[in-house]
Amino acid sequence: MSTSYAVHDSMTMLRRQFVHMRRYPVTIFLVVVIPIVMLLLFVYVFGATLGAGLNAGSGGRAEYVNYVVPGILLMAVALSAQGPAISVAMDMSEGIIARFKTMAIARVSVLSGHVLGNVISTMLGLVVLIGVALLIGFRPSANPMEWLAAIGVLAMVSYAVTWFSVGCGLAAKTVESASNLPTPLILLPFLGSGFVPTESMPPVLGWFAEFQPFTPFGETLRALLMGTPMGNSGLLTVAWCVAITLVCYLWSKRLYNRDPSP
Repeated sequence: MSTSYAVHDSMTMLRRQFVHMRRYPVTIFLVVVIPIVMLLLFVYVFGATLGAGLNAGSGGRAEYVNYVVPGILLMAVALSAQGPAISVAMDMSEGIIARFKTMAIARVSVLSGHVLGNVISTMLGLVVLIGVALLIGFRPSANPMEWLAAIGVLAMVSYAVTWFSVGCGLAAKTVESASNLPTPLILLPFLGSGFVPTESMPPVLGWFAEFQPFTPFGETLRALLMGTPMGNSGLLTVAWCVAITLVCYLWSKRLYNRDPSP
């Protein structure tokens, strides 16, 4: 089947996802409401204390909000992973996937619709989250090109995470288990440099934080938005996203094309 048909079918499946989102707005809740609550909690409850630990005690709530927003944005991306896992598992359990396989449509379009729909809804939710962050004191120093680069990083991370989520939904035996499989992703921004510097952690945890993907994700966002040194985090971010996307795409494709259980 030609590329033009695959693109057309993917757009059809994307419209289907938008209809589902209007009926079941769980993704918007996960990407907008919970991260806003966490942002307010960390800034107004913990911000003064945690901010005092930045820059040898010279920080405060105003400085901490600038530090924590990239971590909150990544937490929102991780939270959004539950939505595609649930929707894919529902499609599998209701038999619609079996019906799609018998139709003259590009097979990749079914999964692409889930992925693109979640990435778009996640990015819209992040716009709202950034707006709230600006209202409570977030003051990025990024120029327009750096903002575009930061948006690109968030979209790239969201795309990779969503393919992982789709694989979880296909691998799950039930809808309930599908909602739980992506849950460990939510912990990764906390176990990296999203909320506190990694050097403040115990050695073993600090080692894990340095080598897990959400640390370079956060450092790249912080460098683009706040002008901090980027080092090799940008290159690591691209490498992690490409690797996660490729592995999870192949995993999802294999699960989708498997023969149904007798």
